[in-house]
Amino acid sequence: MSFVTSEIEDGVCVLRLDHGKPNSISSAVANELITALDEAEKTAEAVVLLGKPGMFSGGFDLPTMAEGPAAAAAMVKAGGRLLMSIYGHPKPVVVGCTGHAIAMGAFTVMAGDYRIGARGAFKIGANETAIGMTLPAFAIELSRACLSKRHFDRALVQSTIYDPEGALDAGFFDCLVEPDRVEAEAREVAARLAQLKQPAFRNNKRLAHGETINLILSTLEENVDGLMPS
Repeated sequence: MSFVTSEIEDGVCVLRLDHGKPNSISSAVANELITALDEAEKTAEAVVLLGKPGMFSGGFDLPTMAEGPAAAAAMVKAGGRLLMSIYGHPKPVVVGCTGHAIAMGAFTVMAGDYRIGARGAFKIGANETAIGMTLPAFAIELSRACLSKRHFDRALVQSTIYDPEGALDAGFFDCLVEPDRVEAEAREVAARLAQLKQPAFRNNKRLAHGETINLILSTLEENVDGLMPS
């Protein structure tokens, strides 16, 4: 069963995530998205990542969490690798946040080069402290790189959940549009970013993001294993 659909038009690869009501990110979803991103590197000039109407992603897959520490650890590690696949992708990646984005969903939004949010009664943020979970290092370091310093502790330590306007101010988003405009706007921005010169885009993105990526990937296994109950 596939959870990611892919289409290419005018050099822009559009990836759509569809995994149940919460649009959750399981190991299978993360790995399928990584494969699709790898393929887009070869076939497209830019990428758009979308969720479902009203729900970008509610975070990691809760049934997988319930399977036990080993399954949970494998999923969280796959999620960390997914975020770095987006954050380090050599082509521009535009994320169209189609609604709610919680926990891993919010971190996936942050990993994009340009992040478009939908206006409306949507919740954006990291709820891990509120539900008694310690964040993996990749969530902390990606947030440190992407969020406003004014909001970093509020978002990560205090589990502030933002509306779209607050999320824009915090740095989750670069702009807001009406929900029915998210995909069109994401396609337009992706087409514009695709005109930037390569390999300069790839090289400068690598220089800008490389330190964070190297830190996250080099500590991923040990960090996630250390978070799991023995």
